[in-house]
Amino acid sequence: MAKQCKYSCDTAAETLEWIKAIADFIKPFSFLINAHVVNFFKDRLWEAVDEDWLQCLINESVESLLLIPSGIVQDHWPTSLKEFVLTLKSLVYPREQADLKKVFPNFQPTSLNSVLAQGMNLKKKHEVEVLSAIVSSAASAMRADAVIDVGAGQGYLAQVLAFEHQLSVVAIDACSHHGKVTNARAERIKKHYMAQMRKFGTLLECEEVRAVISIGCCYNLLSEEGFTNAQIQYGFPMSCGVKSVNLSLGKSSRDLACQSAERWKSLGKDAGLHNFELHAFRAAFQMVLHKYFPEVGTSPSIGRQGKALRRKQQRKIIESELQAEESTYSDLPQMACNMDEACSVTHSGESEAVNTSGIRSDVDALFTKMSLHTGSTCERTTSTDKYSLFEKFCQSGLCRLGLKPSDNINFHGIWKGVEPYVSLIGIYWSLRAAFGPLLETLILLDRLLFLQEQGDVLESVMLPIFDPAISPRNVAIIAKKPDAGISSHHSSR
Repeated sequence: MAKQCKYSCDTAAETLEWIKAIADFIKPFSFLINAHVVNFFKDRLWEAVDEDWLQCLINESVESLLLIPSGIVQDHWPTSLKEFVLTLKSLVYPREQADLKKVFPNFQPTSLNSVLAQGMNLKKKHEVEVLSAIVSSAASAMRADAVIDVGAGQGYLAQVLAFEHQLSVVAIDACSHHGKVTNARAERIKKHYMAQMRKFGTLLECEEVRAVISIGCCYNLLSEEGFTNAQIQYGFPMSCGVKSVNLSLGKSSRDLACQSAERWKSLGKDAGLHNFELHAFRAAFQMVLHKYFPEVGTSPSIGRQGKALRRKQQRKIIESELQAEESTYSDLPQMACNMDEACSVTHSGESEAVNTSGIRSDVDALFTKMSLHTGSTCERTTSTDKYSLFEKFCQSGLCRLGLKPSDNINFHGIWKGVEPYVSLIGIYWSLRAAFGPLLETLILLDRLLFLQEQGDVLESVMLPIFDPAISPRNVAIIAKKPDAGISSHHSSR
């Protein structure tokens, strides 16, 4: 049961109507969008959620919670909850991969050989294969003699365009390290290919630029009007239309726009539980900071423990079958010792980065083992086990912040205080994550509307070009100058 998207973005007027509908929908849910999950316990965020929703979802399976961002509901849910999820889904830009052969003349994607695909994972390989074919098709249709890859990263796309499609490519990236990696990789590929990669205004200002193909990414890094330097061109809002409705995002919303419904759906029960548990630990750790280290600030970053732990968990699933359960607990004393040593070194000013990394490795390994050996349900993880993990999480977090754990910190008391509400964090986070695809839709529509507002100077279209199951961030915005030779007719709904 799902509502289909009823909006279109073929014209500026239609796009603005869609944007206004999103703005009207999200206003009553600022308590979900603007809140920080790290403050879940400190600010008692669950109290802002409809009590009927909580009572219903507390009994739902993890799998059902993970499907909420995809707009999937259960028949027995309260009517208001179903209406919320389905209406939200109806406002999200559809992600089914477009029929690219109907849009791009001579679109011929090819599977990359082992030489060009070196270093690419499945996602990157899929993206480069599709996008390089689109760029090649567009360049041919427009008789373009060069391609500029802005934000080229390690040069995967630029090198495929140069070596496979025989295009002259300018690769630009802000990170000098990426440039070195790109050059080194190009030297290896040159043994098998001969091609040209050159090291080089905007579409509206530069007569030589005939088209732009933009893929959204890293919305958390967007500059925003009112939040950043007034002298720069803001990443949001770009369009006059969005500016006219006085709609702002803020850091929390920009972070949330990075959440992918496809990623949530693919997590599975065990990884989902692990995800919720990590958020509970981080929110409880915030209670420690709030009580014992108020000078630290609101929500400091303590590293990407969650992603590292999930990656390790996937790699170790098979290995874990061979591990003895007691080995999980035998590691605890040595790890505590390592943390103490690392913290003392950090405070003495020696090699902070190296020792912090060491802490992370130890704690990641500990968390992974504990998570794998405690089974696939929360009930099989005892209260003592979770407290032990929480204490290690706190010790690691404090060390990363340059704070030495004190004997006066009552970790056990804080954990016992939040423990009755731990099961609610998965519900809250799932409801909040449902806004991720909607906020991304808003950002994309703002960019499209900016182009549409230029009138006849540009022709623009927005369409999903990647398989969302492989690459969830799959929407491209394509703009070209009239008569540039590429089809711009595509249904946007």
